[in-house]
Amino acid sequence: MTTTTNTNAPEYTVDGVLTDGEAWVAIQSHVLSADATGVTFQSSTGANDWSQYQDLLIIGYGQSDTEGSVIARYNNDAASNYCYMEMYGNGTTVGAYNSPAVGYNFWGYCLKVADGANDFSMLKVDIFDINSGKHKTSASQYSADKDGGGNVGTVVNTWKSQAAITEIDLLAWTGDWKDGSRFDLFGILPRMVTA
Repeated sequence: MTTTTNTNAPEYTVDGVLTDGEAWVAIQSHVLSADATGVTFQSSTGANDWSQYQDLLIIGYGQSDTEGSVIARYNNDAASNYCYMEMYGNGTTVGAYNSPAVGYNFWGYCLKVADGANDFSMLKVDIFDINSGKHKTSASQYSADKDGGGNVGTVVNTWKSQAAITEIDLLAWTGDWKDGSRFDLFGILPRMVTA
C-alpha cells in the first residue's frame, strides 16, 4: 500500500492568517498495491491536522474479495453509537432501510473480484462538522455495477458522539480491500468570505 500524507505547512496560511484560497485540501491518499484488511486515516500535523477543517470528504473506488458492505468507524469506536438510513436500487428492487444502533457507519456496497477483475465500486462520503460538540453526520453515495444488475444508493449516518473526529477506519465488511483500490481524503476549510 502506498500512503501519502500531506504534513506540509498549510499554503492557505499567510503570516499566521488564514486566507480564503481553495476550500478543498488534499490530506491523505491510500493506493493499494497489495490486499489490505482496512484503510486508516489519522489526523497529525500541518495540512493533515484535522482540527482546522469544518468537514471531510472521502472519494474512493474499491474492490473486495467478498461482496458486501463498506463500513467505517471513527476514533476506534466499535460500540453501538451509530445509526443510518439508506435508500437504494439494485436493478430489480428499490427500497429503504434504517438501523437505529450499530457499531459502524454503513457507507455503501462493494463488488468482489469474482464480479470482474476490472469492476470496482465507487464511494463518495461527506462528513460534516467534524470538530463540533454535537453528534456527527455523514452522507455517502455509492455505486457498484454488474452489467446492469448493480447497486446504487445514498446513506445518511449519525455517530452519536460529541468528540472531534481524529481517525477513520474504512473497512470492507467481510473481506479485504483488493490491490488497485484507492481512497483519497480531503479537508474542507471554513469559508472566510461571504458568497
